[in-house]
Amino acid sequence: MDTFIVIAMILAVLVGVALGLLGGGGSILTVPIFTLVLGIGMREAIVSSLFVVAVTSVVSTAFRVRRREVLWRVAAVFAATTGLLGGVAGGMVGRFFPEPVLTGLFAAIMIVTAIAMMRRRREPTEPRQTRPITRAIRTVATGLGVGVLTGALGAGGGFLIVPALTFLGLPIAAAVGTSLLVIAVNSSAGFLTQISAVAIQWPTVVTFTALALAGSFIGLALSRRLPSSGIRTGFAVLVLAVGLTMLTTLIVQTLSS
Repeated sequence: MDTFIVIAMILAVLVGVALGLLGGGGSILTVPIFTLVLGIGMREAIVSSLFVVAVTSVVSTAFRVRRREVLWRVAAVFAATTGLLGGVAGGMVGRFFPEPVLTGLFAAIMIVTAIAMMRRRREPTEPRQTRPITRAIRTVATGLGVGVLTGALGAGGGFLIVPALTFLGLPIAAAVGTSLLVIAVNSSAGFLTQISAVAIQWPTVVTFTALALAGSFIGLALSRRLPSSGIRTGFAVLVLAVGLTMLTTLIVQTLSS
């Protein structure tokens, strides 16, 4: 078996672990694996990634529902605002700004968010008690903000949804579970709307998905054993690493051009 295929399949398990444990990291990790390791074209990699993330998120969400870690109303608002309203608005906004500017902004937001999550000490045991109208406005506004960013840049997902939900007052477990449901909805919608435009390498994608599912079970098991503060910190470190990588790559490309 080709060495690169073996590496990709090992990484597939890690993608599943990230989704199962952290509620994010799917597309932003899967797309580079498909393009850099397996040599798949970008457009096909994006659609294939959507399939992998959708299937893995659906299964992980089912287990989170059994553990009562999914807030349905919040998920519905975020799915609508990030996947529809915010996504469309972000796509329109993105046309008016150079890609390097948007990439730099996205990386900066990820870095700031990660640092803020690391500095956060107190973990709420249940959602903060606020007035329903205030909570609804904050949820919609946050969802729209995340949606604009993801729509403008074509990435983000759980990397922004989980921190946003924690800042709304959700415990990390509920934020992860709710994020998985939002990701499942958004990824499924994205896959169904783009599948006709590319030719998927189904044997590779299905195998990758099966291994990612196996990894998601590992992530779910770990989420029961690790303290919530450790999960939050681990997520923050992952977000920080991706943000710094994006920013460094942008700077190198700018200087070399």
